[in-house]
Amino acid sequence: MNALCTRLPAFVDGELPLEHHEGFRAHLVSCVACGVRFHDLLQADILGRLALAKAASPHEATADSPAPWSVPFEPAEVRVPPPRRGRPHWSHLGALALVLALVGIGAARVPREAPTPWPSLQATRSMEARLTTAALDGYRPYAPLRGGAPLPALLPLRELARMEDQQDWRGIASAYLLSGDARQALSYLGNAPASPDVGSDRAVALALAHADASEQRALNEALVVLEDALRDRPDHPQALWNHALVLRNLDLPLLAADAFDAVAKLGEPGWSAEARTHARGLREQTLARGRAWKQAFAATQDLMADPNARLPLEEASRLPGIVRLAFYDAVRAAPSKDAVLRLLPLADALDRAHGGGRVLHATVTRVAARDFQKRGPLARDYARFVRGGSPFPPAYLEALRRSGEDDLYVGALGYELKAGRPVDVAAFVRAADGLGDPWFHLIAERERAQQEVRDGQWWKAEARVLEALRTCEAERLDYRCADLHQWMTDMYLSELHRPAEAHEHALRGWRLAKSHGEWQQERTFLQELAQVARFHHVVPTASAYLRESLARMPDDSTQFGYVHRNLATLAWMDFRVDEARQHMELVLESSLPPGLNGAGVLADLARFGPMPGAADALSRALSDLRQGQPRPGERALLDAIQGEFELERDRTAGRALLQSALTQAEPWPDDAYARRAKARASAALISDAGRTGAFVEALTLAGRQLQVLEVPERCVLAVSVQHERTLAVARGPSGAVSGEFTQTRTAPLGQDASGLVPPALQDALRGCDEVQVLAPPPVNGLPRLLPPDIAWSYRVGHATPGHPPRGDSGRHLVVTNVDTPAALGLPRLPSMAPPPGEDARRAMLEGDQATPSRVLKAMVTAAEVEIHTHGVFSPELSDASLLMLAPEQDGQYALTARQVRAHRLFGAPLVFLAACGAARTAPFPHESFSLPVAFLEAGARAVLAATVDIPDTAGRFFNNVRERIHAGAAPAVALRDERQAWLQASPGDRWVQDVLLFQ
Repeated sequence: MNALCTRLPAFVDGELPLEHHEGFRAHLVSCVACGVRFHDLLQADILGRLALAKAASPHEATADSPAPWSVPFEPAEVRVPPPRRGRPHWSHLGALALVLALVGIGAARVPREAPTPWPSLQATRSMEARLTTAALDGYRPYAPLRGGAPLPALLPLRELARMEDQQDWRGIASAYLLSGDARQALSYLGNAPASPDVGSDRAVALALAHADASEQRALNEALVVLEDALRDRPDHPQALWNHALVLRNLDLPLLAADAFDAVAKLGEPGWSAEARTHARGLREQTLARGRAWKQAFAATQDLMADPNARLPLEEASRLPGIVRLAFYDAVRAAPSKDAVLRLLPLADALDRAHGGGRVLHATVTRVAARDFQKRGPLARDYARFVRGGSPFPPAYLEALRRSGEDDLYVGALGYELKAGRPVDVAAFVRAADGLGDPWFHLIAERERAQQEVRDGQWWKAEARVLEALRTCEAERLDYRCADLHQWMTDMYLSELHRPAEAHEHALRGWRLAKSHGEWQQERTFLQELAQVARFHHVVPTASAYLRESLARMPDDSTQFGYVHRNLATLAWMDFRVDEARQHMELVLESSLPPGLNGAGVLADLARFGPMPGAADALSRALSDLRQGQPRPGERALLDAIQGEFELERDRTAGRALLQSALTQAEPWPDDAYARRAKARASAALISDAGRTGAFVEALTLAGRQLQVLEVPERCVLAVSVQHERTLAVARGPSGAVSGEFTQTRTAPLGQDASGLVPPALQDALRGCDEVQVLAPPPVNGLPRLLPPDIAWSYRVGHATPGHPPRGDSGRHLVVTNVDTPAALGLPRLPSMAPPPGEDARRAMLEGDQATPSRVLKAMVTAAEVEIHTHGVFSPELSDASLLMLAPEQDGQYALTARQVRAHRLFGAPLVFLAACGAARTAPFPHESFSLPVAFLEAGARAVLAATVDIPDTAGRFFNNVRERIHAGAAPAVALRDERQAWLQASPGDRWVQDVLLFQ
């Protein structure tokens, strides 16, 4: 067989690089075997497309569930299975790759009359999104498909080939999009020069290509591309339209309405009218919900003050949460038995709304039975303090505690807690539980959890609130459920830095609030989702959530300050320094406190010159944040921010504060605030050392941040990135130190570290047998930091240093042939052939026995661990890659970095993770969180893993590295040599350059 024949599968799948198309088509003309095989594949592909279209279930589109990315020839119910670890799966929608090739082997024999590569246009359009090809963008009313998807149309061949010859990649991509093959469209758009037109079409393709994997992620990616296009050309018609659709499907209706308004102003025939209709509908529906909430809220406000106020019975059925809040206050403030009993119909209405119990009815009858000679004056004072918004005097709180009027006591302490004033939490939770009302039991559990967090026992708090959520759902107390989801979101973000779990709770809380019309909670969860997106570095989505929250309450000054200081943070993250400064100037002009995020941005902006009022604003903000009893990690972070700011004004004072922050933070490695303080202080000090040429100090500081107790005297590289500043320091084989410091970065780090180490420093390391790399976050874990001919590894220290056992002692654990859950649709990976010779230490975990719990247990005493399975990286599920294993009895099948980190690997194993993307890490600037780092923290001595998808042959690559290590090579040398040998034999296997060693 000719070597070119092996390219046919790649050509069919659309994986053959475009530069090889012409040569392969020429081969196809002369190769009989390929021609026959190609003809068979073409027939099979077309038959498959027809079968899939016929098998598609009928799908009704409704006005309530828009499908902006629907295309004419994409069967609605067909789901593409996840790609396997090896060669990408065949797509039944990939006939275009075959059809294009026919031109080279006799397309003239297939007469076509259509002069364009897409079907003739109908009176209406079935794709709501807009494409930029002029022939496709003429206005036609949108009419979504209301039956099964139509059969795919045959496409003209000559025109497609002509477009390829002319490198009309955008036109070809449009043809692919209309045929339903968005992945091929993305491939061709990737060859087109960047432009707003290409960006707009690419956003449509991104949404289509990923719709089966994660709608949220698809919309996030599309939004990034569209905002880049609109930044280049703000009046781009198609990008503006598609931008509005993305915002609408992110459920941000007010922003979407504004975007449709921008389209309407362009005055395009047809498009402008449809845009105005969309804008009006979105705005009216959304604001109507807001008015309904505000009216219901207003109907509750007179219950405390007016004894003849209307009882909001109708509102109780529609918005029981806020009405129940007001009901409790009305009961507390009622000065007489009759005033309490008047509330009985409202109690019954609320009981019905919450599932038909008698809890609130019992509350009214119990309070009505109290002695109002004693209770009446206390109730009147309660109403006075609440309406006045003033703190409850200590004497009054003590009188309530002694009175036995526990509902009044709980209400007063609740207001004090909400205002952030010191409260006897133990007394509050005892009194709340004593009321016998699940509403207050849930509040008590939340406050117990808050105290546990303050005591550093977050795991107890987590378990407590998760159990409270189960109780809440059983009692149908949706308002309280949303409140608990908000608490969990805040804890996962602020205390534990676990945005994946935070996203789950923020999303569930948002859906609860929307489904029950709780407008105020909706706004709160928009801000929570913005913070989650910020932690995941999804800047446009985070910004959109914030701007939507402000659009719902544009006149609220507190909202204004919160949104703009967070928008400043996002602009800074995206290297839009002037925009960040503008947002902070708005905050400072409003005299609003900048808060912790705003203080951090002020410290960052200090490197770009003074800002009027910044020093005073920062001083006030830090002073406010230091009030009360901040924990050590919080104090360290505040000192780090202040030190970073002072470093630009008084270097000595700034360095002293930064060193103090480091010293304060290091004893608290499990505190998220302390880790952030350590990262900020270290990055600032390392950059300052680089700026002044103190390269040895920079090496020491990088080692200190990574807990490397002794920085090597030779063959070591330190790389640090602090936003716009980059420092690389090399110590070569002679021990000589050289470095390079720059402060000209204009974009965040990408998916690899190429270019961070200048050629001169690479050359300084070439005489080394191996190079240890000290790279604090966010560089740690990025591939391609050094060329493939250099043996190198990321060095990470251990919190509990010790002497690892010899590599030839202990068990050799191999996890392979894993029975992943059938529902995932993951193909079984090929069996791994055992290495030659006997291996008495080899222990296998296979099939349905390879569950997460069994793998974790077996790893504890292993000296070597190989895991051959599928890997998945999904920010919605975890902040690091997941290993897909066999399901437990409860269905759990994923092995996560947090599970690994929670164990101790006493055998100090050498770990091989032969899974797709097992080394991928979330882009956190203050900590490296990945599977390899988790294994090292658990006790592994070295970990090999890839940051990208890897083929089925990867198992052989990892096994060859292992054999080289057993033959005596150092792990870094073994990896380098096998990589070189592999690339020499298979130059196209570039994935081997993305296999990393951590030790």
